[in-house]
Amino acid sequence: MRGFLRSAALTIACAAGMAAGPASADEIEVQHLALRAAEEGLALDADFALELSPRLADMVSSGVPVYFVVEFELTRERWYWFDEKAASRSLHLRLSYHALSRQYRLSTGLLQQSFSTLQEALHLLTRVRNWLVVERTVPLAQADYEAAVRMRLDAALLPKPFQLSALTSRELQLESAWKRFTVRAPRHVPAPVESREPEEGG
Repeated sequence: MRGFLRSAALTIACAAGMAAGPASADEIEVQHLALRAAEEGLALDADFALELSPRLADMVSSGVPVYFVVEFELTRERWYWFDEKAASRSLHLRLSYHALSRQYRLSTGLLQQSFSTLQEALHLLTRVRNWLVVERTVPLAQADYEAAVRMRLDAALLPKPFQLSALTSRELQLESAWKRFTVRAPRHVPAPVESREPEEGG
């Protein structure tokens, strides 16, 4: 095992994929992924296709906050033991409506942005940029890894009555399948390289 950011020649491969069309109102689709070298480690850019059902849109417009989670995992298959999980990260996004200002708000951590329409808020929610998913201190072997990304509605953070509805309502079980792709760690690569051959998995 050795550090993977010892020099400017970073050892990394990327994968990207485009979905055939927009997602229906009861699902999320991963449209594009790009994992690239950054000063702090490996950063992920991701685009999702997401359309809220009328019920979810009404909930948000009525002042009920909804929460989305983007999840990332990096694993390495080992024939002699359990697979190694090199990294696991979650990005939490809160979408809400503020009646006094008549604005929609998208929050992640301490960051918050306001929008005049729901569509503007969703546009940003579905475009993740510069998300640090693997820190430079994480030791990676000179081997292939599998990365996996998905987005889902976190029904567990909804108010109690809606949590109960989520058990039976497809509209409140919004999530994408895991999108999987290979991250290669060769010894010498002059710059990040992007591939367009993703592998889908559920």
